[in-house]
Amino acid sequence: MTFPRLALAAVLTAGTLCSVAVQATAAPQAAAPQRTDVRTEVPVTTSSPITSVIETEVSVYVPLPASAGPHPAACDWLSYLRYRDAGGPADSMDADKILIAQPGIFEGAGAFDSVARDTVAAAANAGKHIEFWALERRSNCLVDTTGRLAALAAKSPQLGIDYYYHGASVDGRTFAGFVPDSQLGWLGHQGIAQTVWDEYDLMTAELPSATFRRDKVLCGGHSLGGTITGFFAEWSFNGAPGYQQCSGYFALDSAIAPSLASLSGMPTMSDIGVTSGLSYDAVQAALDSGALARSIQLPALINAETMNLLGIAGVAADVDPTGQSTLAQAIPNNFNLNTTLRVLFSQNLSNFLSGSPPVQDFRMTNDTVLGALMDNNSEPLAFLQSSVGFFAGGPVGAKNFPVPNDIAQVPVLSSIANLFGPDPKAIPTEPSGPLYTWENYNQITPNAFTTPAQEVTDIAELARSFAEQPLGFTEEYFPTKLVTDIDQADSPQIAGNLAFPNGITANPVINLLGGSGLVVASGHLPPGQTVIAPGYHHLDVLTAAPIQNDGLPDPISTSLATFADGA
Repeated sequence: MTFPRLALAAVLTAGTLCSVAVQATAAPQAAAPQRTDVRTEVPVTTSSPITSVIETEVSVYVPLPASAGPHPAACDWLSYLRYRDAGGPADSMDADKILIAQPGIFEGAGAFDSVARDTVAAAANAGKHIEFWALERRSNCLVDTTGRLAALAAKSPQLGIDYYYHGASVDGRTFAGFVPDSQLGWLGHQGIAQTVWDEYDLMTAELPSATFRRDKVLCGGHSLGGTITGFFAEWSFNGAPGYQQCSGYFALDSAIAPSLASLSGMPTMSDIGVTSGLSYDAVQAALDSGALARSIQLPALINAETMNLLGIAGVAADVDPTGQSTLAQAIPNNFNLNTTLRVLFSQNLSNFLSGSPPVQDFRMTNDTVLGALMDNNSEPLAFLQSSVGFFAGGPVGAKNFPVPNDIAQVPVLSSIANLFGPDPKAIPTEPSGPLYTWENYNQITPNAFTTPAQEVTDIAELARSFAEQPLGFTEEYFPTKLVTDIDQADSPQIAGNLAFPNGITANPVINLLGGSGLVVASGHLPPGQTVIAPGYHHLDVLTAAPIQNDGLPDPISTSLATFADGA
């Protein structure tokens, strides 16, 4: 990227970090938030070809403690996407197993759509009726999905742009703007304590039998979701061990551990100077005062506005994949969006600095734009990469910005090469020329950048996950406290809650890793059963197509379904 190394390190540290904490006597640990018997469950309709799986959106009223401070009423609800076999029981307590997944960095429940459907379907094929619950963190209560869902319903991406940027009204509602940090004081208290208690409270509300949870529930997550699960396993919930809420653990390109050693080898927040020399209480005071931002927002590329834009790009690719994109031309030319597009679509430093040729001069289909934003051969950041195909329809060249394609051979940069993934990057090179199209993962013609064996995710499935899920693919307001707390996990305020250090080894573990993902790149393979899927990147373990280019089923979902049967 073009950001200083410090900012980049901060983002990627946050990208794999995520485990937080509060004092052992604070409200989340002292007693579960008072609940009312309020619950909603509504059907979710998508265009997924896997029609044997029923999806619903579930919300349960679990109010935040008063100590969290003023917050929107929507944030007193915990939500998840529930996937189950259409031929199985309607009552979760009658399921053979339930998999409960924590999302990764900047990630929402919608990101699990493909792996959830494929896992449930694979289990059904083996005669088992399991459920997959994709959890949503409270921070996503701040996201206004009105424009995206209206654009999807109208099959008009422009409607979404008009809602978020031009004052358009949808059902009498207008966009209030992206939430400023001054209104996020409550988010400064959303640490590991609140996060694991939210999962525990949701589980006990939905699955009241402790015996059922102990025998039938698998706990896990993707990326930082594995770290959170590690904390959950060792946590004391008013004396109840976290590990006794689960019969096993699953890690999706992650590790079940209250540390990041197996994830990226990234510098800690202390290493990059954010919390260096500060006590736990001092960091909390900085969050409370606003001296430290309550959510991770960079000036460009990673922030609420850019992640929201991914949803609109997903809608365009979903409803009109081969139509010519107007997204770059339709959005405002503000610093954030302009800089982001320059980072993503500049071939070299000179292009970035001059802004020429601008991305608006390139003709691309809607699925090409989404592919360029997310594919491992164009997206620069490893933790945002999936392998969804490649450019077609016009000439492409090597992309040597924000880092050179041979970064591993540059001594001063080789130590951070894993942050950008192992693959060469490419970019369209002919402005005002041909219409660039997209070769899907199963249409690849081998070239200098990729082969069919390296492509695993269907661009249409990725578009559906971004566009059609009521709970989004991304997390626009990721809590800083999740980042700072993991750096201070040895502090008494956090460590005092980890009463069961053997909680992780008490249950079986499966590690489902991308061969080109973050864990394998780190060189620290975690203990437990391990499945490594060749060619898979960090997001591919969630988004891969059910049938791969070798004609075999996706190894991630099939292995997870098999593990669920035995754990």
